[in-house]
Amino acid sequence: MPSTETFRVLVVDDDADIRTLLLGYLSKHRMQVDAVPDGASLRAWLVCHQADVLLLDLMLPDDDGLSLCLWAKRTYPAMSVIMLTAQGDPASRVVGLELGADDYLPKPFEPRELVARIKAVLRRGGGAAPHSRPVVRFAGWEFDRLRHEMVAADGTMVALSAAEYRLLSAFVDHPGRVLSRDQLLDLTRAPGVVVNDRSIDLTVSRLRAKLGDDGHLERPLIRTARGAGYLFDTGAKP
Repeated sequence: MPSTETFRVLVVDDDADIRTLLLGYLSKHRMQVDAVPDGASLRAWLVCHQADVLLLDLMLPDDDGLSLCLWAKRTYPAMSVIMLTAQGDPASRVVGLELGADDYLPKPFEPRELVARIKAVLRRGGGAAPHSRPVVRFAGWEFDRLRHEMVAADGTMVALSAAEYRLLSAFVDHPGRVLSRDQLLDLTRAPGVVVNDRSIDLTVSRLRAKLGDDGHLERPLIRTARGAGYLFDTGAKP
């Protein structure tokens, strides 16, 4: 959470009544609040200002909210994003969380719950962890945490899904250590997404394929510890 008592929130919603409501209500909770009606205004605002939390309505008149969510998290990784979604739109919520959003809140919502969720994502730290290096190198690969991508030794860029990004982050932060599936679930869980052991195994399989680590390396990068979990074997340090 920011070190000062006041932190800055940007509301992006095309509903003028919601913008007015949130400007008034959140300001009473030691928040500096600004509001814009669409994606173009969001992009222009962020050129000149910084926000700790972005409250992003996914149904905007000029832009796709999911694309905006992905752009915001890649361009401003230290900014937390809370999606405001239609009550009957669970698919968009799941996709948004996979794209990197820190939380979601379905409409209509109780303003007090929104305040609690804002404080929760700030406590968790929605952006890159301060101890985490933005670029990690291992076994000929360069892992760029801010861009959510890997670069191979020959310069080829490999994009990562949100789940693959969180898993690789967990591995490079705990090199040479066996992590159980339960530990990996805790380290990679996105708010609002139901995951299980099988999802970890599937993400490991996809990540191995992107690393060229699916049975073709003399020394595997991601080793399976039978009955225990997985170990990232590169000698990288957190």
